[in-house]
Amino acid sequence: MGRGRSQKLKRAILLRFGAVAAGAAAVFYLAGRDYWQGQIYFAVLFVPLVFVLSYFMRKDPEFLERRMRYQEKEKEQRAIVSVGLIVYFAGFAAIAADRYYSWSQVPVWAVLAADAFSLAGYGLVFLAFRENAWASRIIEVMAGQKLVSTGPYAAIRHPMYLGSLMMTIAMPLALGTLYPVPIFALYVLVIGFRIRAEEKTLRESLAGYNEYCEKVKYRLLPGIW
Repeated sequence: MGRGRSQKLKRAILLRFGAVAAGAAAVFYLAGRDYWQGQIYFAVLFVPLVFVLSYFMRKDPEFLERRMRYQEKEKEQRAIVSVGLIVYFAGFAAIAADRYYSWSQVPVWAVLAADAFSLAGYGLVFLAFRENAWASRIIEVMAGQKLVSTGPYAAIRHPMYLGSLMMTIAMPLALGTLYPVPIFALYVLVIGFRIRAEEKTLRESLAGYNEYCEKVKYRLLPGIW
């Protein structure tokens, strides 16, 4: 990777850290300093993030560069991404309001279980990334892309999305709030629409994907969907 591309990638990574840090600061500001749930959860986010970024900076910086691209080519996909962002912003606003007004109380065991569930989701995302170097953030089939059917892809077709959903659904409970859960649950529909659109592209453009779908029947949850 050239020096210019490397610098651009580092700036993109710093922006990613900055966005997460800004979100954390906003939640802590509204929730107050005595917020152990937030401290644990953002540690669950930051520590694996540092590990994953360090790993791929050494092993496959081109993969990270692909993951930093956000602009979808298709209008439908841009709309799905926009709806997903709305769900996230609405969910974070609800979390901050729930904490500020003390609408709900989540038991310690449920908070810690949600942290563990979120960390497991992060681990699944990492395994998917490590197995599939073509896992771009946008829906596309790149030149030379090959079908991946090993690792978690041998069990389900979209392990990255499953891991992302695990992290998203666990977020409100991990942050000690109950009422925002239905908002974040809407993200299941967002992922469902995105998977259907992605599979349409893969079936049309990626060699062997139709046969892979015949072999691996389920998209997210074995025995369900």
